[in-house]
Amino acid sequence: MKHLPFVAAASLTALALPAAAHADTVPTIAQGHTLLNVTAEGSSTQTPDMALFSAGVTTQGTTASAALAENSTRMTQVIAALKRAGIAERDIQTSNLNLSPVYAPPKRLPDGSVEDQGQTIIGYQVSNTVSVKQRKLSDYGKVIDALVAAGANQVNGPNFQLAKPDAAQDEARTEAIKIARQRAQLYASAAGLRVAGIVSISESGSYTPQTVMFRRAAMDVAAAAPPPAVMGGELETNVNVTVQFELAP
Repeated sequence: MKHLPFVAAASLTALALPAAAHADTVPTIAQGHTLLNVTAEGSSTQTPDMALFSAGVTTQGTTASAALAENSTRMTQVIAALKRAGIAERDIQTSNLNLSPVYAPPKRLPDGSVEDQGQTIIGYQVSNTVSVKQRKLSDYGKVIDALVAAGANQVNGPNFQLAKPDAAQDEARTEAIKIARQRAQLYASAAGLRVAGIVSISESGSYTPQTVMFRRAAMDVAAAAPPPAVMGGELETNVNVTVQFELAP
């Protein structure tokens, strides 16, 4: 017996299914009407009102306990500085705590080769980092300076955000639907048809904040240095919609 290829057999099976099985995938429109798919993007531009950044301390010691003890002391000072600067405890969260050995560098011989001595541990390094939500952007520079003064030697950020992005997303959705309607009217007019209605709407959206990276080490900051200038810029929220329109003669 000769067998049909797998793909052909699958197609025959699909054709044999009752019409009700396709109700969720094939939209129903009036006989003689045309189905038009339109994809449109809407956007909303807002000024950020919140920033996320990380701050931490990296220390080294001859023993693991010594490195941990020094790191704990300095990290306690960093967290206290954050609180004094107006950061609420709920907006401070430990994001990384790492203890790792420090190995001796390889010894080079006079001929330029490296002596195989194996890995020798000469100390330990501890890194402790917290993630911080800065809700008052005007104080961001002062907070960074307070962290450095308290002993933080790793500061990364900010990542600007909107505390409540729903309003911006709704504005982008409204614009996307408006654009989709305009395009549908254009296609219908060009084809000598009219828009009879909307069959379906689906959405795929993305919130894409502008990201500015900032790094600062304690040893690079003069005692009387002014706070760093940080510009929040604008955030753009984008929403993509696909709308199916029914076109009629």
